[in-house]
Amino acid sequence: MKLTFKNFAAAAVLAVVAAPAVSEELRIGTASLGGAFYPMGQSISNVVNEYAGSDISMVPVVTGGSVQNPNLIASGEVEIAITNNNLAVLATKGVGPYTATGPIDIGAVAALHPSVLHMMVLADSDIQTIEDLAGKRVAVGPAGGGTLGFVNFLLPLHGMSVDDITPSFVSYADGFSQLTDGTVDATLALSGYPAGAVMQAVAGAELRFISFSDGMLDKALAENSNFVEVEVPADVYDTAEAGTVIGVNNMLVAPNSLDAATVQAVTAALFDNLEELQAENANARQIDPAASLNLAIPLHAGAQAYFDAQ
Repeated sequence: MKLTFKNFAAAAVLAVVAAPAVSEELRIGTASLGGAFYPMGQSISNVVNEYAGSDISMVPVVTGGSVQNPNLIASGEVEIAITNNNLAVLATKGVGPYTATGPIDIGAVAALHPSVLHMMVLADSDIQTIEDLAGKRVAVGPAGGGTLGFVNFLLPLHGMSVDDITPSFVSYADGFSQLTDGTVDATLALSGYPAGAVMQAVAGAELRFISFSDGMLDKALAENSNFVEVEVPADVYDTAEAGTVIGVNNMLVAPNSLDAATVQAVTAALFDNLEELQAENANARQIDPAASLNLAIPLHAGAQAYFDAQ
């Protein structure tokens, strides 16, 4: 066939129509290995990749954790991320760890599982309360993670500071390895439960939760209304007693500049297939869809559109 301009133009149109849609890859900021954020990010990515449509894909990214993640959104290094209620509020106000960045324009996408501050020692340790951490070697998670934020919140309430301990800034997995091999005396980790790093540690050692002194947990909760009291049942980590710990609810956040249709598709993939997500991820079994309507910051327009249609 003689190639004319008309034939060439028609072929070009057909080629454009037949070309597959360009996939929009969303990087989801999680945390260090050994906690709950990374596997949660993996599981969310799996349902998004399966159900959000062929033009949207998601990949989990290892990060410093809940404190760093809003900054990563601000810098464009991730498009969506996991953080907690308290930090989301601070990020939108540009205060606390976000003073240098300034207000970050993020919206809530979905309520996730709660994170609790695992304050743990070997079962035979002489450390009983937070006050007993003075002078001890303590793994406090990575420098950009949420654990350190809790450390800087709780120690002053007990008349202490980070200078009163010898901190080890390592991943949760390394922190619990250091606990079981005696490199540190205690390990703190803000994570959903069960946390992979703790599960791995209790496979070869008996651990125990550090307790709050009388009245100190109530004092902490009164100081910050975004924090909650959580009881971790004894059978979670095969501890002799349940752990009464401080925690905070987590959320998925995205920049408000992210296309509303994209966020709506992500939200639909997550909640329309929640049973599948929960079958894959134990922490996802603690997700309550109704909690997304009562988060500490407003919903992203795409998430709001999803819930308005329900």
